[in-house]
Amino acid sequence: MSNKDNHRQSRAERRAANEAAAKAAAERAAKERRQQTIIGACVLAVIVVLIAVIALSIWQPWKNSKSSESSNASNLTVQQAYDQLQKVKNKPTTADAKGGILLSKNGVGKKANGAPTVAIYMDFMCSGCGSFNRLVDPTLEKMLDAGQLNIELHPMSFGDRWSSDNYSTRAANMLLYITEHDDDPAHILGFISNMYADDFQPAENSGVATSDAQMKKQATKAGVSQKVADAAVTDKYTAWLDAIDTYTPKRSDLWNTSGDLKGQMTTPTITINGKFWDMNRSQSVYSDTKSGLLAALGIDESKVGVAGTMPSIGENGKPIAVSANK
Repeated sequence: MSNKDNHRQSRAERRAANEAAAKAAAERAAKERRQQTIIGACVLAVIVVLIAVIALSIWQPWKNSKSSESSNASNLTVQQAYDQLQKVKNKPTTADAKGGILLSKNGVGKKANGAPTVAIYMDFMCSGCGSFNRLVDPTLEKMLDAGQLNIELHPMSFGDRWSSDNYSTRAANMLLYITEHDDDPAHILGFISNMYADDFQPAENSGVATSDAQMKKQATKAGVSQKVADAAVTDKYTAWLDAIDTYTPKRSDLWNTSGDLKGQMTTPTITINGKFWDMNRSQSVYSDTKSGLLAALGIDESKVGVAGTMPSIGENGKPIAVSANK
């Protein structure tokens, strides 16, 4: 065979080898793409499932009660849930039949005549409740001290699902015990504000644990005696709180009337003289929650804390409706 023929054969062999290598590389690439597609689909499926699980844990507002009667709690009517609440053995003596604890300048369970009553449905783990407290409670406390307002507390404990140490239940138990053993509203409201302090309240799902000693310190800082603070570390009212968590969300008078969660109860929920205050709608008109609440009560901010100057709605009036032309 001539050199010329040899060169031709060599070039043909190289082309064949290159084509074979290219084909093999293409097949490998195609195989890798198929594998990546399968892996990607699996990862996407896992992500979708995780998102669904997280969404359920976040947006399902109420935990399952820890009481023995909790398995069918979601199927109870509001009346049945109310009846179960009344049957709980250990009830806080300061709470009324629906779970409200009344405060006024006169003490616990004593109403200031002629003043409207603002009820606050709250959970110590709830970030929205913390924001509301920090924005609004100093104003409400001034009004309470001046006899312009009654405050009705409704502690709940569904937020345990977002904590690593049953924070909501432990904190609510402490509050309930304190209301029974310290008649000074300033101490009670001070404890709540200390628990909601920006540098103290645990973030939801943060995994941060809060010790009993830390919570007791928030009580004594508010003026609660060390003896009462020590004894307030209890689970005496846990069954009652579970029953509250079942009953309260079933009350249609507390359901949102606007917003994405219309038809559900969320916290914080505010009522004025027993009537639902639409915080969502108020926030669409007023620059801040405090301004909207004062407008609903019918009092100018300049009159807050002025004894003898009462909110215009009085003790029986409905919240003043939001006006777009405020």
